[in-house]
Amino acid sequence: MSCYKYWGKIEEIAEALSSYGDLDKYGDSKLDNVDIDEIIKLLDEVEVIAHDKFIDFDSAKHILDDEKMNKALKLIRKFYVYIGSRLETENALKIAKSDNPKETLDSFHFYDRYIGLIENESQLVKFNDKKTFVFVGSGPLPLTLIMFNNIFGCKCIGIELEEDVASLSRKVLKKLGLDKDIEIIVGDENSIKDLDYDILMVAALAEPKERVFANVWELIDEKTPIIYRTYTGMRAILYSPVTEKDTRGFHKEVMVLPTGNTNNTSVLIRKII
Repeated sequence: MSCYKYWGKIEEIAEALSSYGDLDKYGDSKLDNVDIDEIIKLLDEVEVIAHDKFIDFDSAKHILDDEKMNKALKLIRKFYVYIGSRLETENALKIAKSDNPKETLDSFHFYDRYIGLIENESQLVKFNDKKTFVFVGSGPLPLTLIMFNNIFGCKCIGIELEEDVASLSRKVLKKLGLDKDIEIIVGDENSIKDLDYDILMVAALAEPKERVFANVWELIDEKTPIIYRTYTGMRAILYSPVTEKDTRGFHKEVMVLPTGNTNNTSVLIRKII
Protein backbone atom coordinates (compact mmCIF):
# COMPACT_ATOMS: atom_id res chain seq x y z
CA MET A 1 0.00 0.00 0.00
CA SER A 2 1.32 3.46 -0.88
CA CYS A 3 2.51 5.71 1.92
CA TYR A 4 1.60 8.79 -0.11
CA LYS A 5 -1.99 8.65 1.11
CA TYR A 6 -0.72 9.87 4.50
CA TRP A 7 1.24 12.90 3.37
CA GLY A 8 -1.66 15.32 3.68
CA LYS A 9 -2.68 13.89 7.06
CA ILE A 10 0.85 14.18 8.47
CA GLU A 11 1.05 17.82 7.40
CA GLU A 12 -2.40 18.47 8.88
CA ILE A 13 -1.39 17.00 12.24
CA ALA A 14 1.86 18.98 12.26
CA GLU A 15 -0.06 22.18 11.58
CA ALA A 16 -2.41 21.43 14.49
CA LEU A 17 0.55 20.79 16.81
CA SER A 18 2.22 24.02 15.70
CA SER A 19 -0.70 25.96 17.22
CA TYR A 20 0.69 25.08 20.66
CA GLY A 21 3.89 27.01 19.92
CA ASP A 22 7.53 26.41 19.05
CA LEU A 23 9.11 24.09 21.64
CA ASP A 24 12.61 25.21 20.63
CA LYS A 25 11.74 28.87 21.16
CA TYR A 26 9.50 28.73 24.23
CA GLY A 27 10.49 25.45 25.84
CA ASP A 28 8.24 22.81 27.38
CA SER A 29 6.98 25.04 30.20
CA LYS A 30 4.64 26.87 27.82
CA LEU A 31 2.67 23.62 27.47
CA ASP A 32 2.49 22.73 31.17
CA ASN A 33 -1.02 24.16 31.49
CA VAL A 34 -2.29 22.67 28.24
CA ASP A 35 -4.66 19.71 28.56
CA ILE A 36 -2.36 16.82 27.72
CA ASP A 37 -5.25 14.83 26.25
CA GLU A 38 -5.53 17.37 23.43
CA ILE A 39 -1.97 16.64 22.30
CA ILE A 40 -2.25 12.90 22.92
CA LYS A 41 -5.29 12.78 20.64
CA LEU A 42 -3.24 14.31 17.81
CA LEU A 43 -0.30 11.98 18.43
CA ASP A 44 -2.66 9.00 18.51
CA GLU A 45 -3.53 9.92 14.93
CA VAL A 46 0.17 9.82 14.09
CA GLU A 47 0.44 6.37 15.67
CA VAL A 48 -2.37 5.04 13.49
CA ILE A 49 -0.15 5.93 10.53
CA ALA A 50 3.01 4.63 12.22
CA HIS A 51 1.38 1.25 12.89
CA ASP A 52 0.14 0.67 9.34
CA LYS A 53 1.47 -2.86 8.80
CA PHE A 54 0.81 -2.75 5.07
CA ILE A 55 3.51 -0.14 4.41
CA ASP A 56 6.93 -1.76 4.02
CA PHE A 57 10.29 -0.22 4.92
CA ASP A 58 11.08 0.92 1.38
CA SER A 59 7.74 2.68 1.03
CA ALA A 60 8.18 4.33 4.44
CA LYS A 61 11.48 5.82 3.30
CA HIS A 62 9.60 7.93 0.75
CA ILE A 63 8.11 9.89 3.65
CA LEU A 64 11.14 9.79 5.94
CA ASP A 65 13.59 10.98 3.29
CA ASP A 66 11.40 13.60 1.63
CA GLU A 67 12.51 17.20 2.16
CA LYS A 68 8.94 18.48 2.03
CA MET A 69 7.94 16.22 4.92
CA ASN A 70 11.05 16.99 6.97
CA LYS A 71 9.62 20.07 8.72
CA ALA A 72 6.39 18.27 9.66
CA LEU A 73 8.25 15.22 10.99
CA LYS A 74 10.64 17.33 13.08
CA LEU A 75 7.69 19.01 14.78
CA ILE A 76 5.80 15.75 15.37
CA ARG A 77 8.91 14.13 16.87
CA LYS A 78 9.46 17.04 19.27
CA PHE A 79 5.91 16.73 20.58
CA TYR A 80 6.25 12.95 20.79
CA VAL A 81 9.30 13.36 23.06
CA TYR A 82 7.56 16.06 25.09
CA ILE A 83 4.46 13.96 25.72
CA GLY A 84 6.48 10.87 26.66
CA SER A 85 8.55 12.86 29.13
CA ARG A 86 5.51 14.62 30.61
CA LEU A 87 3.56 11.40 31.06
CA GLU A 88 6.53 9.70 32.73
CA THR A 89 7.13 12.64 35.04
CA GLU A 90 3.46 12.96 36.01
CA ASN A 91 3.19 9.24 36.78
CA ALA A 92 6.44 9.33 38.76
CA LEU A 93 5.18 12.25 40.86
CA LYS A 94 1.90 10.43 41.51
CA ILE A 95 3.76 7.28 42.61
CA ALA A 96 5.87 9.31 45.04
CA LYS A 97 2.67 10.48 46.77
CA SER A 98 0.53 7.38 46.28
CA ASP A 99 -0.88 5.10 48.98
CA ASN A 100 -0.88 2.33 46.38
CA PRO A 101 2.27 2.96 44.28
CA LYS A 102 2.06 -0.32 42.35
CA GLU A 103 -1.47 0.47 41.19
CA THR A 104 -0.37 3.96 40.20
CA LEU A 105 2.54 2.54 38.20
CA ASP A 106 0.23 0.09 36.44
CA SER A 107 -1.95 3.03 35.35
CA PHE A 108 0.90 4.55 33.31
CA HIS A 109 -0.32 5.39 29.81
CA PHE A 110 2.27 3.19 28.03
CA TYR A 111 2.52 0.38 30.60
CA ASP A 112 1.15 -2.37 28.33
CA ARG A 113 3.58 -1.43 25.58
CA TYR A 114 6.52 -2.01 27.90
CA ILE A 115 5.33 -5.55 28.53
CA GLY A 116 5.68 -6.36 24.82
CA LEU A 117 8.99 -4.54 24.63
CA ILE A 118 10.50 -6.47 27.53
CA GLU A 119 9.28 -9.75 26.04
CA ASN A 120 11.05 -8.89 22.78
CA GLU A 121 14.29 -7.92 24.48
CA SER A 122 14.39 -11.02 26.63
CA GLN A 123 14.76 -12.95 23.35
CA LEU A 124 17.99 -11.10 22.58
CA VAL A 125 19.93 -11.75 25.79
CA LYS A 126 19.53 -14.11 28.71
CA PHE A 127 18.49 -12.07 31.74
CA ASN A 128 18.56 -13.70 35.19
CA ASP A 129 19.27 -13.00 38.86
CA LYS A 130 23.01 -13.41 38.31
CA LYS A 131 23.20 -10.61 35.75
CA THR A 132 23.65 -6.87 36.22
CA PHE A 133 21.87 -4.74 33.66
CA VAL A 134 22.77 -1.10 32.92
CA PHE A 135 20.39 1.23 31.10
CA VAL A 136 21.68 4.51 29.63
CA GLY A 137 18.89 7.10 29.71
CA SER A 138 16.55 5.63 32.34
CA GLY A 139 14.36 8.74 32.76
CA PRO A 140 12.07 9.85 35.61
CA LEU A 141 9.99 6.67 35.55
CA PRO A 142 12.46 3.75 35.33
CA LEU A 143 9.87 1.27 34.10
CA THR A 144 12.34 -0.73 32.00
CA LEU A 145 14.54 -1.33 35.05
CA ILE A 146 11.53 -2.12 37.24
CA MET A 147 10.22 -4.73 34.81
CA PHE A 148 13.56 -6.42 34.22
CA ASN A 149 14.13 -6.64 37.95
CA ASN A 150 10.61 -7.90 38.68
CA ILE A 151 10.52 -10.47 35.88
CA PHE A 152 14.11 -11.73 35.80
CA GLY A 153 15.51 -10.72 39.18
CA CYS A 154 18.57 -9.04 37.69
CA LYS A 155 20.31 -6.19 39.47
CA CYS A 156 19.66 -2.97 37.57
CA ILE A 157 21.49 0.34 37.26
CA GLY A 158 20.02 3.36 35.50
CA ILE A 159 22.14 6.23 34.19
CA GLU A 160 20.37 9.58 34.03
CA LEU A 161 21.87 12.86 32.87
CA GLU A 162 19.89 15.29 35.05
CA GLU A 163 20.09 15.30 38.83
CA ASP A 164 16.45 16.30 39.38
CA VAL A 165 15.23 13.53 37.08
CA ALA A 166 17.47 10.98 38.82
CA SER A 167 16.20 12.18 42.21
CA LEU A 168 12.57 11.68 41.19
CA SER A 169 13.41 8.25 39.81
CA ARG A 170 14.97 7.26 43.15
CA LYS A 171 11.83 8.41 44.99
CA VAL A 172 9.74 6.15 42.73
CA LEU A 173 11.98 3.17 43.44
CA LYS A 174 11.96 3.78 47.18
CA LYS A 175 8.18 4.06 47.20
CA LEU A 176 7.95 0.74 45.34
CA GLY A 177 10.46 -0.90 47.69
CA LEU A 178 12.97 -1.46 44.89
CA ASP A 179 15.73 0.96 45.91
CA LYS A 180 17.99 -1.89 47.06
CA ASP A 181 17.69 -3.75 43.75
CA ILE A 182 17.78 -0.79 41.36
CA GLU A 183 20.33 2.01 41.53
CA ILE A 184 20.13 5.35 39.68
CA ILE A 185 23.33 7.30 39.07
CA VAL A 186 23.79 10.74 37.54
CA GLY A 187 25.92 10.90 34.41
CA ASP A 188 26.09 10.06 30.73
CA GLU A 189 27.28 7.00 28.82
CA ASN A 190 30.85 7.55 30.06
CA SER A 191 29.67 6.51 33.53
CA ILE A 192 29.79 2.86 32.46
CA LYS A 193 33.59 2.88 32.90
CA ASP A 194 33.09 2.83 36.68
CA LEU A 195 30.47 0.06 36.69
CA ASP A 196 30.55 -3.73 36.71
CA TYR A 197 27.79 -5.11 34.51
CA ASP A 198 26.85 -7.93 32.14
CA ILE A 199 24.34 -6.29 29.77
CA LEU A 200 24.12 -2.72 28.50
CA MET A 201 21.09 -1.01 26.97
CA VAL A 202 20.88 2.39 25.26
CA ALA A 203 17.51 4.15 25.42
CA ALA A 204 15.78 5.19 22.20
CA LEU A 205 15.92 8.86 23.25
CA ALA A 206 19.56 8.87 24.40
CA GLU A 207 21.26 11.67 22.45
CA PRO A 208 23.37 12.47 20.52
CA LYS A 209 23.46 8.95 19.13
CA GLU A 210 26.80 9.14 17.31
CA ARG A 211 28.60 10.38 20.42
CA VAL A 212 26.85 7.91 22.73
CA PHE A 213 27.81 4.87 20.67
CA ALA A 214 31.34 6.17 20.03
CA ASN A 215 31.94 6.52 23.76
CA VAL A 216 30.38 3.14 24.49
CA TRP A 217 32.71 1.59 21.88
CA GLU A 218 35.72 3.02 23.71
CA LEU A 219 34.60 1.71 27.10
CA ILE A 220 33.14 -1.73 26.40
CA ASP A 221 34.66 -5.08 25.49
CA GLU A 222 33.71 -7.22 22.51
CA LYS A 223 31.92 -9.87 24.58
CA THR A 224 29.38 -7.65 26.36
CA PRO A 225 25.96 -7.57 24.68
CA ILE A 226 24.52 -4.15 23.91
CA ILE A 227 20.83 -3.65 23.20
CA TYR A 228 19.61 -0.41 21.73
CA ARG A 229 16.09 0.76 21.03
CA THR A 230 15.25 2.49 17.80
CA TYR A 231 12.40 3.19 15.39
CA THR A 232 12.03 1.42 12.05
CA GLY A 233 9.64 1.52 9.10
CA MET A 234 6.73 3.92 9.49
CA ARG A 235 7.32 4.07 13.26
CA ALA A 236 10.34 6.26 12.45
CA ILE A 237 7.92 9.15 11.91
CA LEU A 238 7.74 9.23 15.72
CA TYR A 239 11.48 9.64 16.31
CA SER A 240 14.70 9.65 14.31
CA PRO A 241 16.12 6.13 14.04
CA VAL A 242 19.63 4.98 14.96
CA THR A 243 21.70 4.92 11.77
CA GLU A 244 24.53 2.68 10.56
CA LYS A 245 26.83 5.68 10.94
CA ASP A 246 25.86 5.94 14.62
CA THR A 247 26.82 2.31 15.28
CA ARG A 248 30.10 2.17 13.35
CA GLY A 249 32.46 -0.31 14.98
CA PHE A 250 29.65 -2.62 16.11
CA HIS A 251 28.28 -5.81 14.61
CA LYS A 252 24.51 -6.13 14.45
CA GLU A 253 23.55 -9.64 15.59
CA VAL A 254 19.76 -9.68 15.93
CA MET A 255 16.89 -7.24 15.45
CA VAL A 256 13.40 -7.75 16.89
CA LEU A 257 10.62 -5.73 15.29
CA PRO A 258 7.74 -4.32 17.36
CA THR A 259 4.30 -5.90 17.43
CA GLY A 260 0.93 -4.47 18.38
CA ASN A 261 1.13 -0.96 19.85
CA THR A 262 4.81 -1.24 20.81
CA ASN A 263 6.89 1.33 18.94
CA ASN A 264 10.51 0.38 19.56
CA THR A 265 12.58 -2.01 17.50
CA SER A 266 15.21 -3.68 19.71
CA VAL A 267 18.66 -4.46 18.31
CA LEU A 268 21.49 -6.56 19.73
CA ILE A 269 25.02 -5.45 18.82
CA ARG A 270 28.57 -6.17 19.96
CA LYS A 271 31.83 -4.33 19.57
CA ILE A 272 34.07 -5.27 16.66
CA ILE A 273 37.82 -5.33 17.33
